[in-house]
Amino acid sequence: MALTIFPADQRGTADHGWLKANFSFSFGNYFNADNTQFGMLRVLNDDTIAPGVGFGTHPHDNMEIITIPLEGGLKHKDSMGNEGVIGFGEVQVMSAGSGVLHSEMNASTTETAKTLQLWVFTEKENVAPRYDQKSFALEDNKNRLLTVVSPHDKQSEGSLWVYQQTWFSLGIFEAGQEFNYELHHQNHGVYAFLIEGEIEIDGQKLHKRDAAGITQTAHFKIKTNSESKILLVEVPMS
Repeated sequence: MALTIFPADQRGTADHGWLKANFSFSFGNYFNADNTQFGMLRVLNDDTIAPGVGFGTHPHDNMEIITIPLEGGLKHKDSMGNEGVIGFGEVQVMSAGSGVLHSEMNASTTETAKTLQLWVFTEKENVAPRYDQKSFALEDNKNRLLTVVSPHDKQSEGSLWVYQQTWFSLGIFEAGQEFNYELHHQNHGVYAFLIEGEIEIDGQKLHKRDAAGITQTAHFKIKTNSESKILLVEVPMS
């Protein structure tokens, strides 16, 4: 197994006043030629958005965009006619396809919103844009991973789907848990992002907002040293 640790304090950053962002990969003002993506995972932005503001209407195309709120609510509106608010426990997917316009605003005028947004390269270009969102009972399913996103042609029961061979898994685990993750394909890797807590992978400790890139293995084990919220993103490496 090949394991690379990505410490939280080595991410790219931006502070626009209304937006405080951390970039796991090159994005916006942050560019690192050695850190542009992990396999088909191109973006993992960890955003804190001030009350009453957000990202105005802007375009996307040919990218699978997955949004995971952590705190507060995010109001979405797009050119397909979708409009609504998502909060913790919900996941949103948008296949930008041939092109879509959307906006994302903090739904509250008094409290900040915290959210993760991830972009995955698509395996099908110029499809008709599509949108979906779903609530997952993370708090009611502690100590197990829930598959929240899976491929369009291998959709896991109850998950959202995208046009890529990727699996997103979320879980809340109590301290002292150990579990095994089995990859779906030998040429895949997993980007493990620790939202909260402390975990160990192959004896290496991760703390809040640290990440690990895991390749060249069929499976790996995670041990939780404290209550932890974990996001695993399995993607093709090429």
